[in-house]
Amino acid sequence: MAYNLCHSTSSLFLDRQPLLNSLSSTPKPKPRPFAFKFHSKPSLQRPCVSLQETPNPNATNDGSSSNSHIWVNPRSPRASKLKKQSYDSRYSSLVKVAEALNVCSANEDSVCSILSCLGDEILEQDCVVIINNMSNAGTALLALKYFQNKLKKARREVILYNVTLKVLRKSRDLEKAEKLFEEMLERGVKPDNVTFSTLIGCARACSLPVTAVELFEKMPGHGCEPDDITFSAMIDAYGRAGNVDMALSLYDRARNEKWRIDRMTFSTLIKMYGTSGNFDGCLNVYEEMKALGVKPNMVVYNNLLDAMGRAKRPWQAKNIYKDMTSNGYLPNWSTYASLLRAYGRARYGQDALAVYREMKEKGMELNVILYNTILAMCADLGYIDEAFKIFEDMKSTGTCNPDSWTFSSLITICSCSGKISEAEALLDDMLKAGFEPNIFILTSLIQCYGKAQRIDDVVRTCNRMLDLSITPDDRFCACLLNVMTQTPKEELAKLTECIEKANSKLGNVVKLLLEEQGSEGNFKMEASELLNLISNDVKKAYCNCLIDLCVNLNLLEKACELLALGLMLEIYTDIESRSPTQWSLHLKSLSLGAALTALHVWINDLSKALESGEEFPPLLGINTGHGKHNYSDKGLATVFESHLKDLNAPFHEATDKVGWFLTTEDAAKSWLKSRNSPELLTA
Repeated sequence: MAYNLCHSTSSLFLDRQPLLNSLSSTPKPKPRPFAFKFHSKPSLQRPCVSLQETPNPNATNDGSSSNSHIWVNPRSPRASKLKKQSYDSRYSSLVKVAEALNVCSANEDSVCSILSCLGDEILEQDCVVIINNMSNAGTALLALKYFQNKLKKARREVILYNVTLKVLRKSRDLEKAEKLFEEMLERGVKPDNVTFSTLIGCARACSLPVTAVELFEKMPGHGCEPDDITFSAMIDAYGRAGNVDMALSLYDRARNEKWRIDRMTFSTLIKMYGTSGNFDGCLNVYEEMKALGVKPNMVVYNNLLDAMGRAKRPWQAKNIYKDMTSNGYLPNWSTYASLLRAYGRARYGQDALAVYREMKEKGMELNVILYNTILAMCADLGYIDEAFKIFEDMKSTGTCNPDSWTFSSLITICSCSGKISEAEALLDDMLKAGFEPNIFILTSLIQCYGKAQRIDDVVRTCNRMLDLSITPDDRFCACLLNVMTQTPKEELAKLTECIEKANSKLGNVVKLLLEEQGSEGNFKMEASELLNLISNDVKKAYCNCLIDLCVNLNLLEKACELLALGLMLEIYTDIESRSPTQWSLHLKSLSLGAALTALHVWINDLSKALESGEEFPPLLGINTGHGKHNYSDKGLATVFESHLKDLNAPFHEATDKVGWFLTTEDAAKSWLKSRNSPELLTA
């Protein structure tokens, strides 16, 4: 061998060194240039190697060392010889043995050939030093077996096992680690805290948190009491294993007892809070982490960004991303993916498109989920051109194939923008790709055909849905109702039949609405039962559409009944407000027909207030909002401006308050007095 270890161990090591108490991994000691320390503890600091202390044979009767330090002139001829005899020199030689074992073949002959140069009388501490510096799991196990045969009976055999387990942890070989642990127990070697913490660390490194929990819970049975480092590691393990209560309980204890928590554990806590929907908890952990001086890594940042995306808090995602880059971290694929999801879900259109372009510039490939996220955002925001460019990018990858959700977003875009032929072509492509249309796609198609007043195609699509055994939901029925508000009166019967098939209760309400004979009492009762049965997220849509249909058919009384019902059931809230300085009508959340009906009722209320002598405020206002539909140039304000002129109402659009129409007390009173009778509203 090339390590000059074949001579007697006594020539390399002047004395049997004392054994320290614990195992860990701090840097190796550096040799001192001018002074040598003999017959004392080796310069292995506590985190490096753990061995039990033995008495110093050079100690005097009173326990003090007879010779601890000798200063040697580095120019003296003896200096180089004494340096070779120091433990620093021996430690370096043992490290070289470990390096040779790391690269040799994992068989007994190769391992024995290298270790035979240590001689027959091997020191237990030397065995620990060699294995502690190894990284090859196969040769480490063979080295352990060799040392056990040579040492006969090691005084602290558990330490030999612990350093070997440490090598297996480096290699992430949990299977061999567990077998070695079983061997320990069979040989009667009692495991200690280091044994369990190393095994638990190996399970964590292998992403097997359940195994880590099982090992942790075995500790009391072997007389081991976990320390704070082990407890901190178990916060991570319990969190990953899904035992949230135990993880949070340990985390509370960690904060109270000021345990040292590593970044991996903080990352798991953030992910755990994010998964459970406690997004403020994620941010609290992040702030606590910074307060304790623990620097976040990429995993922590990415978990935070993902959580803020789930929370639909893109502004906080921006702040976290800024922290990440200012701390010197460059975004990776996971970072961009989390940002894209955060901006896409919150409909931060330009930010999401900027992240998408940056990913493409860096040659990063998106998966189908990310493509669908950004396409769904484009569908909601009306980004038609951008959506089709992204779709072409997706197809050009050759590895990311569109799925039914991809086609759903694109068909929705085409349908909402009135591109019927494009929507039908996409549907054909979808069928060729082996996907059946789902309820979302069919709903979009019905909306598209309805806008074009292709009622026969609407009926055909409804029948197709039934043929596919798709159960109509409340949103589908709301879409059918919306189509009815755009349909000529002579074709309404066709849609009534479709609605009856989809929802018999709704069909009955529509039929009562269309009847011209006096059935107001039954209509109101049936409408009330319907609105109480459907889900909350579509109640306003149903009520809006039914009122729109009434206005289109010039059924003002039924429209007013539906508005009153909506107010009673709190489907509509805060439509009117009164203060000493202003009375206002708020119409932002209403459809056009519902807004016109609300205006009619409000004007009647103002007339009654005037007749009763009620004192008016200095200002009266109508708030229509200033928003426009993503796929339309018209907004409620545009239509209302024209309608108020038709009524000769003295309300004028405010220059300093967008979406507001205002009038003064005197102008309102004068106009109300001039009106002979309420006018029937038309859309």
